[in-house]
Amino acid sequence: MAESEVFNDAFTNGIIGPHTKMAGPVADGGRIRFLTAPGCWGPMITPTLRGGHEVNVPVAVEGARVGDAVVLRFESIKVLSRASSSGVDKPVEGAFVGDPYVAKRCPACREPWPEFEVRGIGQEAVRCKRCGAPASPFRMVHGYTMLLEPARGFGLTVDAARAAQIAERAAEYAQLPPKSRQVPILLFGKADMPGVAARVRPFLGQLGTTPAVDIPDSHNAGDFGYFLINAPHPYSITREQYERDLTDGHLDVDSVRPGSVLIAPVKVDGAGVYAGDAHAMQGDGEVAGHTTDVAAEAVVRVEVIKGLRLEGPLLLPPEEDLPPLAKPWRKDEWEELKRYARELGVELEESAPVQVIGSGPTINEAAERGFARASKLFGMSVEEVRNRVTITGAVEIGRLPGIVQISLQVPLRILEKLGIADIVVKHYKLPY
Repeated sequence: MAESEVFNDAFTNGIIGPHTKMAGPVADGGRIRFLTAPGCWGPMITPTLRGGHEVNVPVAVEGARVGDAVVLRFESIKVLSRASSSGVDKPVEGAFVGDPYVAKRCPACREPWPEFEVRGIGQEAVRCKRCGAPASPFRMVHGYTMLLEPARGFGLTVDAARAAQIAERAAEYAQLPPKSRQVPILLFGKADMPGVAARVRPFLGQLGTTPAVDIPDSHNAGDFGYFLINAPHPYSITREQYERDLTDGHLDVDSVRPGSVLIAPVKVDGAGVYAGDAHAMQGDGEVAGHTTDVAAEAVVRVEVIKGLRLEGPLLLPPEEDLPPLAKPWRKDEWEELKRYARELGVELEESAPVQVIGSGPTINEAAERGFARASKLFGMSVEEVRNRVTITGAVEIGRLPGIVQISLQVPLRILEKLGIADIVVKHYKLPY
């Protein structure tokens, strides 16, 4: 029987797809309360995890079937970690087969996904249980440890002595959820740039629906997913599966935060809504490759839209996050526009801002794919999409190498046909 609220504190082993057992179901209109584990670095250095993240197990949604869409209304997020560590990575030669996020192995004895133990602190603390060699497939070339003060709105990087103290109590500072199986990255004790202050502005790097093929969780996106095509490990996929089955749940778009609405495709029955990879803060592009991963509690309300077939997600960010040209018209502006349209004898088009997510192996390819998605969904030529984006929106970088947000004002008559006009109008409090 569907529940009005589902609490989710369980995690995958790094793989997500149609064979992942779902929790729930949650009722259509119900809430999911996720207790998330840090993404990226902790799972990356944990030899037994088979993806670059440790996401929550997916939750089935009542009534969601393949070819529908689910509305994910992001209600709240609370940062739980007291500290985070991140930096620029370098793969360890011999510690993986093809992909260091996925096909990990001991570089000494070649044991795949080796059982491990932690000895002390530092970059060689994660050791293969079988032979005793350092077994993490990544080193941090340049990195930092940051103490977090979410209630005060900031974090501050610390010096080497304080980073070492935090490393000795890494799990405590990370506030790892009880069911998490990752090694906390705070164990590395990195402190290459002490005294740097940053604003805390938390969001979820992973929020979406289950892909229609079993893949590493961190690769459920058009950029990282590209590396799975004909890969030399058990999670290889075909180009057709890459084009068809991913759901772009791994966005790293900093506007996927409280006050946003994400509309995600359903590619397996039940939808399988999952979350993870919460970040304390991130600039557009995530150009270091990683940022301040934290444990968090996030609440999302879920609704089903029947018959809305999407290739990838749509995002309605908080109004303040929209690019200037995409911001909704306000009542006084609209009244002025109507008067001017009457003077010119032009029928004024009622429209609303929507972001289409584009993804691909490069930023340019992600943008082209986003234009194609918008063209197909809205029934416009690609040329019209480009024109509308140019004068009523923007292309913004979510993550390098290939996630973009394509903003444009879309005619309400088109959104009405898709069944999402009411959602957009109410979200942005439009004057019509």
